[in-house]
Amino acid sequence: MELLNYITSKVTLTPEECIAIDQAFKTESYSKGDLIIKPDSFSSKVCFIEKGLIRTYYYKDGKDITQFFFDEGSFTAPLNSIFYNKSEPYGWQALEDSVIRAIRYEELAPMLLKMPALQQMFFYASIDVLNVFVIKLESLQFQTAEQRYNTMVEMYPRILLRAPLGQIASYLGITQQTLSVIRAKR
Repeated sequence: MELLNYITSKVTLTPEECIAIDQAFKTESYSKGDLIIKPDSFSSKVCFIEKGLIRTYYYKDGKDITQFFFDEGSFTAPLNSIFYNKSEPYGWQALEDSVIRAIRYEELAPMLLKMPALQQMFFYASIDVLNVFVIKLESLQFQTAEQRYNTMVEMYPRILLRAPLGQIASYLGITQQTLSVIRAKR
């Protein structure tokens, strides 16, 4: 989904505002496997995924753990860097050839003040991202491995075709062997 189509599906903008937004968000292309942001680095990039699949991940005890998947029509941003002036513990990696529209938060903030509709859209987008975090947290706290798998498939219907099974297993907090057992039951 293209950036302006997404925004205008949520709020009404003037033609001038659409032009300003389109010019401010730069297009970035990444090949499958490319790092967009390295773990423990600093970035103020606010991103909208127009095409492709991105994962956020971190390292724990030397293991690569997938935190989230972001696909077409998703916004994401390194919150630690932007709001707390800390390095971002999470890396971002393109799992498919991807097209992202990106803007530095320092450039976005004044636009939000000038365009109340854009500010409203980012409020809605923030709620959507917060909801994804809540679903994942509730899933990890209250669901069995099989229930977490089913929740993931509901949220990301094509994820099994798009992401490596090892990354899916780490997202679910299970081993790849457990994932295989769950998938064999279906």
